[in-house]
Amino acid sequence: MSGQPKAGERAPDFTLSDQEGKRHSLSEYKGRWVLLYFYPKDDTPGCTKEACGIRDQWKAFEKQKAQVFGLSADSVESHGKFSRKYKLPFTLLSDPDKKVLNAYGAWGRNSFLIDPQGKVAKVYEKVKPDLHAQEVLADLKAFAQALHV
Repeated sequence: MSGQPKAGERAPDFTLSDQEGKRHSLSEYKGRWVLLYFYPKDDTPGCTKEACGIRDQWKAFEKQKAQVFGLSADSVESHGKFSRKYKLPFTLLSDPDKKVLNAYGAWGRNSFLIDPQGKVAKVYEKVKPDLHAQEVLADLKAFAQALHV
């Protein structure tokens, strides 16, 4: 385990199943911004607050053309129940053997904003669930403006 990737480093690729059993690889999303957020457990207070915050800002994420992946060690079935219960419009990835969690050194509540070239643009440590969606959206807008200058 090499520890957490830092800003400017290539984001470790992965292939995992989502809440519907569909497989997703990070490399498939090259050319788009990706928010990869790690959370401890489905349907717990902080995780629900974070997921619903992203859900409530979903139109803004779509406007930024950002792909959002929530990732935990919970099962595909657990993710399915969590996603349906809160009507989550984004993808939840299941990492039961914790390979991706280990590759990213993501213990607890960490997120990675990955740029269209597949590099880590920003690492969020000790994420505050109720503020995370707004923080990421502000960063996406700032990065987009910087690219257009």
